[in-house]
Amino acid sequence: MEGIATVGLDLAKNTFQVHAVNAVGEVIVRRALGRSQVLAFFERLPPCLVGSAHYWAQEIGAMGHTVRLMPAAYVKAYVKRNKTDAADAEAICEAVTRPTMRYVAVKGRQEQAAAIILRTRDLLTRQRTQSINALRGHMAELGVIAAAGAKSCGKLIAIVRDDADDRLPAMAREALAEIADQIETLNEKIAALERKIVATVRQDEVARRLTAIPGVGPITAATVRAAVPHPGGFRSGRDFAAWIGLTPRSSSSGGKERLGSISKRGNPQLRSLLVVGAMAILKLSRNGFGMPPWVTALQQRRPFKVVATAMANKMARVIWALMMKGEQYSAPTAMMKP
Repeated sequence: MEGIATVGLDLAKNTFQVHAVNAVGEVIVRRALGRSQVLAFFERLPPCLVGSAHYWAQEIGAMGHTVRLMPAAYVKAYVKRNKTDAADAEAICEAVTRPTMRYVAVKGRQEQAAAIILRTRDLLTRQRTQSINALRGHMAELGVIAAAGAKSCGKLIAIVRDDADDRLPAMAREALAEIADQIETLNEKIAALERKIVATVRQDEVARRLTAIPGVGPITAATVRAAVPHPGGFRSGRDFAAWIGLTPRSSSSGGKERLGSISKRGNPQLRSLLVVGAMAILKLSRNGFGMPPWVTALQQRRPFKVVATAMANKMARVIWALMMKGEQYSAPTAMMKP
């Protein structure tokens, strides 16, 4: 095992592929490992550079190795011809040594736990939406119509629970009661998770500062902290916004700049939260909430959602600046009620 300088580790469920080379690029090891053999393999190696993933990065890094994580899309360019586990491990081993490669910060266990809570809430929210849509659709087939929104869903549930209402057949009422129970159970679980998230944000000094930004609530602040534990991985706020997917997609050639719609790369959950927060601020502007001059000018010539996306981009840059500089948010004079 002596002489190994770089290792590429391709992960799978039970069988992992290792590709190890020395300082001049000569292949030293190319083999498959079982899950139980991985840590024992790296224990026998001298400190080296390893391309891996989050859990294994924590375990392997604790042994003194330098572990780097890379987006799979950036590694794909180094795969030669057909895709196999061995070819993927070789590509990881080569990509991790490139000076221009972009790396992902290794998350700690607490940061991973925070991300799991947020993803669980997102999953339960989508399940609740599916159940509400099913309830509304089934009752519409029986002539019971309700508008969109949580309040209207509550009215539908009340009709389902009202045995005196003869608009629902007994068999349909029994089936719809199951959906109603599921919606109420999901509401309770989502509320419990949100209480935990809010409590976590209150204990986190950085997250508290982020909630001072208009349009950024506890859920958005917690998502930022879970997704971006080390903001220094981005050179600027624009890079951060580009990672989220809030910057125009570029397709330029021959000196001609061609900018399209936003790229929608990076973290879709964070991007959605920022856009929704920006839309909420724009709606408040109708009630006298002041907007910066650039937003007002943009509103006059662009559609509502385009303006909201531009504001989300600006919010992302402000978030990065506050995280990097450790400062408190100071609202522009225009963003005040007259």
